[in-house]
Amino acid sequence: MNNSKHIQTVLNGSIHSLKTILPMEMNIQPPSVLNQPYIQEEMGVLIGLIGDIKGRLVINSSSSTISAIGTKMFGIPIEGEMLESFTGEFGNMFAGNLCTHVGQQSLNVDITPPTVMVGTTKLCGFEKAFKLPAMLENIGPLTILFTIDEE
Repeated sequence: MNNSKHIQTVLNGSIHSLKTILPMEMNIQPPSVLNQPYIQEEMGVLIGLIGDIKGRLVINSSSSTISAIGTKMFGIPIEGEMLESFTGEFGNMFAGNLCTHVGQQSLNVDITPPTVMVGTTKLCGFEKAFKLPAMLENIGPLTILFTIDEE
């Protein structure tokens, strides 16, 4: 498989993962290519991807959106330190589901432990990234960013 096929598999797997783990309707917009630094505004989680494709996966949103996701999933308010912990676990759920899905497409990918990012963070040092925005019904916006490490 070439890199463009891998990228399409990961993007499709990302959509599948969102729809699998999130118990709400969503509108997923088409992906776009990003060639410049990415600014994470408030809260997110970064997970490394290793294997047939190498890069990073970032889930970015606001603390209120991530809190509302947790509340919808577990039925209790998610705040404070529990919100940061949930953000990391949400990243693990997403990335684990992604790895399982792309594995069924013959793409071998593993993940690193999550790094939760709170506050404004500038992500740079990548040549190309793919941005996959989603609007979660009655919740808010969520962005998946997938950066590729060139080999």
